[in-house]
Amino acid sequence: MTERMIAIIGGSGLYEIDGLEQVEWVEVKTPWGKPSDAILTGTLQGLKLAFLPRHGRGHVLDPSSVPYRANIDALKRLGATDVISMSACGSFREEMAPGDFVIVDQFIDRTFARDKSFFGPGCVAHVSLAHPTCAALADSVAEAADKSGATVHRGGTYLAMEGPQFSTLAESNMYRDHWGADVIGMTNMPEAKLAREAELCYASVAMVTDYDCWHPDHDAVEVSDIVRTLTGNADKARRTITHLPALLGSGRAPCPHGCDRALDTAMITAPEKRDPAVLARLDAVAGRVL
Repeated sequence: MTERMIAIIGGSGLYEIDGLEQVEWVEVKTPWGKPSDAILTGTLQGLKLAFLPRHGRGHVLDPSSVPYRANIDALKRLGATDVISMSACGSFREEMAPGDFVIVDQFIDRTFARDKSFFGPGCVAHVSLAHPTCAALADSVAEAADKSGATVHRGGTYLAMEGPQFSTLAESNMYRDHWGADVIGMTNMPEAKLAREAELCYASVAMVTDYDCWHPDHDAVEVSDIVRTLTGNADKARRTITHLPALLGSGRAPCPHGCDRALDTAMITAPEKRDPAVLARLDAVAGRVL
């Protein structure tokens, strides 16, 4: 058993968690630049917790400029073992209504302007992403979300688009009718890929704010409706977090799905050919195998 630390990556307001003790904002330096913001650390019912505002406090970063590599590296350096993403999304399914939570288990990555790997020339690695989220962590998060009062959908495919613009109607219909996506957002990729490379368990809570433009009533939705849904989602997200310590515990056994051992068979560059400068940047995310 090792000590567990859960890291929450989410939006403004989620870090105002009742019962969080020993609260401190920590600046973390990484070889990949600055993270989105300082990281809030504390203890919740005996469980170590870190919170990183994905877009920075005040929402100053758009989805394409979020420093995903620095964020994951910083959380790993702090000792995070499990990462839970909480993000707003649009829905492609009538039954996944505004206000509902979808526990994502698959992704379609349509982003193109982001650095997607810690590895590259000088040290090449290929991790498996057949199952890009941790089923064990997702089960606990789903139970916590259910206890928070949210309507929870266990399993769903998240279409990650580049943004910052929303979809055209043609794209929305294609993603929904032909690609089988359930929700759409702009931030879970390459976040999930990098978490796997860093050997962190990763779960994603997609919080539905609206139906994407495929829906015939989309044009009738007003900004005030979306803001009201966002506020309600944030309340349920905070309550979800407060239920996690009892479900997860402060001790952590090896991941039953091998997330914490993802690099065991991923390294392909011969040891004598690995670039020392590249290895130095990988000290946190891949130190266990390097």
